[in-house]
Amino acid sequence: MPTLGAIARAWGRIGIVGFGGPPAHIALLRELVVDRRRWLRPEQFEDGLAAVNLLPGPASTQLAIFTAWRTGGPAAAVVGGLAFIVPGLVLIVALAALFLGSPPDWIRGAGAGAGAAVAAVAIHAGLLLIRPAWSRAAADIRWRFVVYAVLGGVSAATLGPWLVAVLVACGVVEVGWRGLGGGGLSISPHAALALVAASGGTMASLAWVAFKVGALSYGGGFVIIPLMQADAVERYGWMTDAEFLNAVALGQVTPGPVVHTVAVVGYAAAGVPGAALASLVAFAPSFAFVLVGARRFDRFVANRNVRAFFDGAGPAAIGAILGSAVPLALALSEAWQFAVLAGAALVLLVLRRGVVVTLLAAGVVGALAVVLGAPLDA
Repeated sequence: MPTLGAIARAWGRIGIVGFGGPPAHIALLRELVVDRRRWLRPEQFEDGLAAVNLLPGPASTQLAIFTAWRTGGPAAAVVGGLAFIVPGLVLIVALAALFLGSPPDWIRGAGAGAGAAVAAVAIHAGLLLIRPAWSRAAADIRWRFVVYAVLGGVSAATLGPWLVAVLVACGVVEVGWRGLGGGGLSISPHAALALVAASGGTMASLAWVAFKVGALSYGGGFVIIPLMQADAVERYGWMTDAEFLNAVALGQVTPGPVVHTVAVVGYAAAGVPGAALASLVAFAPSFAFVLVGARRFDRFVANRNVRAFFDGAGPAAIGAILGSAVPLALALSEAWQFAVLAGAALVLLVLRRGVVVTLLAAGVVGALAVVLGAPLDA
């Protein structure tokens, strides 16, 4: 069994070099614990991956915590999970202070350029997920897959923070459709809705937004974007549309999980304390799910009600990722940004270049455009 120091170093390295989102994180974790150190057998890793993909919240974060737990127990899970999360979190809060302060125009232009590409990144992420999900879907449920995906897409484009209710409803409908009884999944948003109804003040509202991101965002990754955008921009007014696009872009180009975006929202709402609170609330469910439930993952993955729920919520989440491109594109304010968006779509979807490279290139284009006199939304 490795020492806690060894786990901190190994998982911390992934937290530092883990650019590229969940696919990169999963590959790096497998290389570490299966191929190189042989701390886990391949089937143990695959079972853990299957389980975290059925949980709400950021799957790659939960996989990092789970693999550390299988390697060294609960203490290792906490150390490994924090080592994976903290490096990117520190970096993104520092960048938030830069981009949300009073930066020079060329930095604002870089943010506007990278932000303009975010809608294309959302489409790219959704397409990457929908193909394997469709191939795994049984023939007799594919028509419902389409219905759930459409509902998720329309909801992401129109409902904002209420999207989570649609995702849960799709899962519940699929469970009911199959006529499954008790002994399975119990998911109720009522307690959470009571929390938001009773909450008051910036910190309470921020905690609710972060809770939705960490505990109720089925599908993880980009599905958190429409959950946050309406709250952060329209409902609470913590950020402008341009600042929110910057936050999403920063979450993509920094290492570690995309959920780090919530820290930028927290910083906009209440400075460093807000970033710390939002991160704590958003990531706490991932630790809780693994520390409390990891020993039951085998039964969890095999449970028919759980699988039925995610056969409904999963396609809806993928549709929501695709649908999130609508409000993200509508948030653009300058004509040149739409040109950057079109270029990013070409690079990602036709030329098949990486997300990080695309966003960095869009940022460079934005900075140059502003330096050369392109208008920039005040």
